[in-house]
Amino acid sequence: MSYTRLSLRGKQVYLHKLFGNKQSFHSSSHWKGRANPLEDASKLVVGSNLHGYTVKNVTPVPDFSLTAVQLVHDKTGAQHLHLARKDTNNAFSVGFRTTPMDSTGVAHILEHTTLCGSQKYPVRDPFFKMLTRSLSTFMNAFTASDWTMYPFSSQNEKDFRNLLSVYLDCVFFPQLREIDFKQEAWRLEHEDPSDRSSPIVFKGVVYNEMKGHFANSQSIYAQALQNRLFPSHTYSHVSGGWPPDILNLTYEKLKNFHVQHYHPSNAKFFTYGDLSLPDHLQQISEHVLNHFDCSTQSLSVPLETKWTEPRAYHIHCPPDPMAPDPTKQTTTSVSFILPPITDPYESLVFGILGQLLVGGPASPFYETLIDADIGSDFAPATGVDSTTKEASFTVGLQGIKEEDVEKVRSIVWSTFEKVASEGFPEDRIRAVLHQIELGLKHESTNFGLHLISSLITPWIHDADPVTMMEINKNVERFKVDMKKQNFLKEKIRHYFLDNKHHLMLTMTPKEQYEADLLNAEKQRLDQMVSSLNAKEKEELYEQGLALQADQNKSENKDWLPTLQISDVDKYIKFTHIDEQQADGVPILCLQQPTNGISYFRAITGITSLPLDLRICVPLFCSVVTRMGAGDLDHRQFAQECDLYTGGLFVSPHVCSHHTSPLGYEQGVLFTSHCLERHLPHMLSLWEDVFTEPNLSDLERLRVLVNMAASNLATSISNSGHSFAIAAASSGLSPSAAISELFGGLTQAEFLKTVAEKKDLQETMQAIANVAATVLDSGDLRCAVNTTPEAADSTLEAIGGFVSTLPGTRTDSSSHTEDTEFKPTGSNTFYQMPFPINYVARAYRTVPYTHKDSARLMVLAKLMSSKFLHREIREKGGAYGSGARQGQSVFTFHSYRDPNSFDTLNRFQDALEWASKGSFSDKDVEEAKLAVFSQVDAPVSPGAKGATYFLTGVTDVMRQKLREQLFGVKKQDMEVMVNRYFTEAVPKGSVIIGPSTGASLPSGWTLKNVDMGKQ
Repeated sequence: MSYTRLSLRGKQVYLHKLFGNKQSFHSSSHWKGRANPLEDASKLVVGSNLHGYTVKNVTPVPDFSLTAVQLVHDKTGAQHLHLARKDTNNAFSVGFRTTPMDSTGVAHILEHTTLCGSQKYPVRDPFFKMLTRSLSTFMNAFTASDWTMYPFSSQNEKDFRNLLSVYLDCVFFPQLREIDFKQEAWRLEHEDPSDRSSPIVFKGVVYNEMKGHFANSQSIYAQALQNRLFPSHTYSHVSGGWPPDILNLTYEKLKNFHVQHYHPSNAKFFTYGDLSLPDHLQQISEHVLNHFDCSTQSLSVPLETKWTEPRAYHIHCPPDPMAPDPTKQTTTSVSFILPPITDPYESLVFGILGQLLVGGPASPFYETLIDADIGSDFAPATGVDSTTKEASFTVGLQGIKEEDVEKVRSIVWSTFEKVASEGFPEDRIRAVLHQIELGLKHESTNFGLHLISSLITPWIHDADPVTMMEINKNVERFKVDMKKQNFLKEKIRHYFLDNKHHLMLTMTPKEQYEADLLNAEKQRLDQMVSSLNAKEKEELYEQGLALQADQNKSENKDWLPTLQISDVDKYIKFTHIDEQQADGVPILCLQQPTNGISYFRAITGITSLPLDLRICVPLFCSVVTRMGAGDLDHRQFAQECDLYTGGLFVSPHVCSHHTSPLGYEQGVLFTSHCLERHLPHMLSLWEDVFTEPNLSDLERLRVLVNMAASNLATSISNSGHSFAIAAASSGLSPSAAISELFGGLTQAEFLKTVAEKKDLQETMQAIANVAATVLDSGDLRCAVNTTPEAADSTLEAIGGFVSTLPGTRTDSSSHTEDTEFKPTGSNTFYQMPFPINYVARAYRTVPYTHKDSARLMVLAKLMSSKFLHREIREKGGAYGSGARQGQSVFTFHSYRDPNSFDTLNRFQDALEWASKGSFSDKDVEEAKLAVFSQVDAPVSPGAKGATYFLTGVTDVMRQKLREQLFGVKKQDMEVMVNRYFTEAVPKGSVIIGPSTGASLPSGWTLKNVDMGKQ
């Protein structure tokens, strides 16, 4: 995969969900870590000294089965939080309060450039190079509105030490070369750096990234909301960078920002897992902290001065070409400042209130806004946002008519008044508290990173991170307060009805929005270029050549630490799966340490579904659990789900066969989880879905169709590379064709068409026809993960469940072998009003068990890291790129790319590079490490065995692939290129992006923005 550095903004956070990702000890690394990390941590004495740190607190945190150790470095005042836990997936991060006072993106661009080389590791971009020299389970960096964080995790102790050394040196002692600033931030450069006659243009990775980010109207809205609700300090600016303002950032300002903000006195260090805390402290102290003194500079974010009157603003966005109704493209909302997030109890209270107000169909605002069918969905950022020092709450609608703005605002206030008067039903409160309990027990991977991601914002503003983890303590306090008369009613009045600091924001489309941005960019460019004299133009040309030479030069990567293939386990850890049957239905049972939760999965096939109904399968999945079932309407059903489950989810299931290139499975996947004591109730809800789904409420269907169409259309600008990959692959294998039908541009066009219909009776009948096939359990199969203690009762309950289902059990397989399928290539340009492109190319290859599968996986990593990253990201300025092998298809892609056809040429260049063997044996070994890092990613107890259940890939097959990976050699790469990537092999090419202003090459098809006209 392509690793990217993300900017987090406009993110909704509900406190009680932040910690719902607990992970148990399940990894199978070749090293064993500490024998008892909790016992070691508990022996530390408050006030004692370790490697220049003073132990301030040692606190057991039973909610998460860990012990927290808080330390302060004596010389610099740096804070360190260590969470000792029986988990071999150890994590680290260092975070800084970063408070930019303009929208040049200085914090975001610094995050990029710090990882472009350091004093100890003077190589270009050691961050990306370490991706192929490591077995990390996570590596990234994040820029938020007021902090920057550098996290990683690994199951391998040697790897952890290597990554810690690189991260520390890059963050605290970066080279910060001007040439890297120009590459990552912005620069003037000839379109072709080697041709001085080519036009001078703007280039830069972050510049293009943020142009892509703000191509999405929801991002425009969420950013404007924060800027205007918090207008007096850092939150009034765009920390990621507003593209026109990025052009104002200078190299000197970047260096000064690092000096001011990246000091240990402003740092929060975090370690997690079962490795030795003294070893962590020694490495950090010796490498970094001993080289600094204490800094007294204050970078605190002041509380917002509260308004005495509410404010209203109106902004614009580009029109949505996928909007079913062009007259309904307005967004409006009301937003309120809430108390600081540093109070753990108050945060819990307004987090619970947020869920009660907007959390699902049983919430009051869902009933008054969504069910009223005024708009397509809640406005962006709806709910509680805890990503700023003072939290906020937003509620509103998108996809409305402009004349309905006042109507929406009136509904908002009347709903608040009603809730303040009547309160919430007891079951609603019980349901939210149940979700907190379930979240605390839920097991998932990378728990350490989930923890620090949840803690960093309050901690960066000087909250005690340990008290933020005391969830049950605060829940018990909440239960006591709930006994007080009118507790929540008074909170509603205090937070909202009596709160003058609220913002009414409205966004409407402007036809010339994109054209205005392009014209402004052109004027800025013309102004800059025209101001250059002959000498400056020559210098600019020489700088372009110098950057190109720097990007092309061969480097000595031996500066960087690395693992060896010998550090990788030879064998996988096999998972025991108990295969049983109940009433003819196969059931896989996995006994796992699931912390008292049962995880349920089921699949039914759709091979007998008529072809004309297949396109309706995703819509069926989207609505079948959201329209009510049995005797319950959609609100009542949602309430029961919240009371007894973590949700009932239905999705299309498409999987290529692991051995046959023409084989695949198509069906529908049902998933849910619950506390073991609630399993009978959860299965009863599933029984109602299977036997008595409510597929008659046309008004409810209209709401759900609008939401589905809006969400899929929005995802095109956010994940355009995924849509491009799906479209490029669709002609190359049967499973790829169906995957595109279910989740690609074809599905987006279909949903737009359905949403445009005045009468949905025909659509409802089509969904009912799909249900008749899908819910007939003739080829149903199930899987459940549960604790050993609950295994017998769980199997008994599932047996009772399947015995109630309709249909006659059959032995027929849900797998299909499409022997008539003929791979065909195509070249399609989907013209959409984005300022950047998403480019993909796909080739037909081989399935999972084929002997060449491992070689192609290594080839993909090799080209991604050693060629595509340099050519497409560093030189071309795209935010991301990569190649991958899977599902019998090999794909290339780029993400937020200023180039289009030139990127397709780079894909071809990558193949030529590989065919000539323009790389070393060491490069191949590093690519193999990257593949092992991917295939050895930790798996949570609730997900154990899921690969076998979903794909049929057994542990024996996985071990065979592992052995083949170990055996991949350099010469195999040339063989793969010549075998699978010749001109005679069918391939698909897709570009999603703006008009090129020129005619397309021969053999290309143009499809305009509504994806329906040629």
